[in-house]
Amino acid sequence: MFDIGFWELILIAVLGLLVLGPERLPAALRSFQRMLAGVKAYGSKVQAELNHELRIKELHDHLAQAEQLNPEQLSPELQRSIAELKNAAAAVQRPYAKAPDNPSKEPKDGD
Repeated sequence: MFDIGFWELILIAVLGLLVLGPERLPAALRSFQRMLAGVKAYGSKVQAELNHELRIKELHDHLAQAEQLNPEQLSPELQRSIAELKNAAAAVQRPYAKAPDNPSKEPKDGD
């Protein structure tokens, strides 16, 4: 990742010791290590999300290509897979369907 050699690390350690002193250097190194671990975890999380989104897009593109083909040309296994994908997509969209404009009115206790 970084092209830092042994002598560069020694120079950074000596400068850190001179600037921070022997009392604060260990705490600063631990703080830097925690920050670096957080950045690394965030980067891996972003990478995993991007891979997931790319996989979804790839599956969506394959589904679109399969829909453009004549369904009779596809094998029965592919036809079942397409039907399952369509059902799964419909099931995902159902919870997010728009609520009715006129919700049912509940009876009031005083009426």
